[in-house]
Amino acid sequence: MSSIAPTLPLNDNHTIPAIGYGTGHLTDDNAPDLVPFALECGYRLLDTAARYDNEVGVGRGVRESSVDRAEIMVTTKLRGSQHGSETARQALEVSLSRLGLDYVDLYLIHWPLPRIDKYVESWETMIAMRDEGLIRSIGTSNFNPDHIDRLERETGVLPAVNQIERHLEWPQAQKCEYQAERGIVTQAWSPLRLAGPVLDSSTVTSIGGQHGVNPGQVALRWHIQSGVVPIPHSTNRDRIAANFDVFTFELSDDEMASLATLDSGDRLGGDPLTHEEF
Repeated sequence: MSSIAPTLPLNDNHTIPAIGYGTGHLTDDNAPDLVPFALECGYRLLDTAARYDNEVGVGRGVRESSVDRAEIMVTTKLRGSQHGSETARQALEVSLSRLGLDYVDLYLIHWPLPRIDKYVESWETMIAMRDEGLIRSIGTSNFNPDHIDRLERETGVLPAVNQIERHLEWPQAQKCEYQAERGIVTQAWSPLRLAGPVLDSSTVTSIGGQHGVNPGQVALRWHIQSGVVPIPHSTNRDRIAANFDVFTFELSDDEMASLATLDSGDRLGGDPLTHEEF
């Protein structure tokens, strides 16, 4: 259906596709159909997590797809209840079993949970599992700069990726700049902010009209031109395909500047300092 996405370099000598397919709303029942469809559209980055409870279906979709496994970047995440040296290893083993895979391409700590304070020892175990070949790249999700600085200070290893909430109303420019300076690729979860009112704004719709694309495509292109990897999710085939079709147009500097004015500081998710996900 489409060509595959371009890639960005990671700080560990691997690469990552410029857009991913988020599976957070998929189930073990529909993932075996929708994952191959997304791959057919051109996606090569798949994002799941232990807490999504769909790794079995996502893995089946990967195996049943016509796309070679080596071409697919599979991401899953360590949930909060599994933080710790031994439990992190056990968690990856369970995820690999559910996925039916020998390795994952990217493994993220889903939330830092600073009150529990086991993210550093979890990270040390992830480094070891990467060195053993069970993981290709390791990263974080929802980490603040202080959390990342501590990982580097205590282990000497920076994340290849930090996945954060990012959308037009919450662009987190300073955090993205901090990560770019350290060679950490920023991924955006909820890149369309649940298709909120901002996508209906005259700013976004006018830009979309200029390029003959929908508002969601404008927002996704804004992420990509900002050097950020968006992870849109959908169970609707038309939207899955449209979300990938963002490489045939380019936003001007003036359009990017106009979109930057939509920052309202309105976040959807929890604060990494206090949010606890188990």
